[in-house]
Amino acid sequence: MTDHPSLRVIAMRGAGYDAVYRRQLELRERCIESGGLENYLMVVEHLPVITVGRRGGIEDVLLSRERLAEKGIELVETNRGGMVTFHGPGQLVLYPIIDLKRRGRDLHRYLRELESWLVNVCIEYGVAAHTAPPHTGVWVENRKIASIGIAVRRWVAYHGVALNVSTDLSYFDMIVPCGLREAQMTSLQQECGLSLTCEEVAERAVPGFRNAFGFLS
Repeated sequence: MTDHPSLRVIAMRGAGYDAVYRRQLELRERCIESGGLENYLMVVEHLPVITVGRRGGIEDVLLSRERLAEKGIELVETNRGGMVTFHGPGQLVLYPIIDLKRRGRDLHRYLRELESWLVNVCIEYGVAAHTAPPHTGVWVENRKIASIGIAVRRWVAYHGVALNVSTDLSYFDMIVPCGLREAQMTSLQQECGLSLTCEEVAERAVPGFRNAFGFLS
């Protein structure tokens, strides 16, 4: 028996948003009940979905719900932070469900740590990514490559980050991404010129998360 927090990685690729969200809530409660000893990192590649966060407005979704349904895109209002974004094939979504009490109960520190981790993932592919305060997320020059939106209950964080790997960027034309009307989206594949899959990028991102957040197992 150890009192060192553990991290279990759970993959849910090609999953609908509701199933992933319900799984997050289940794991969040496990983390709370364990006193923060049981932590999780969900590795997800969603079916096409537009999500509206707590600060978002439906006016930032540029197509009607009916038109989105015709295109096979779900529209969901959710309780994460942030505004409107898209999730779908070719995008690596990572949901850390981790205890923040042991990390100083500091949400701003947690967001900055998530950004730093994502910047390092991009740098591993030769992409000079950076942050752009006061905005949350990761950019390459003026192009946004990764978005972040979290929620917290009893100092356990859930929801997480979305890194565009080989995403069809035309999906973002259907929304005002993160409330930024002039935002140009990009992907890791577009920036580095390599053919990439979410699976191979996850093979680098997950160990990087373990190191960045101090998980031994």
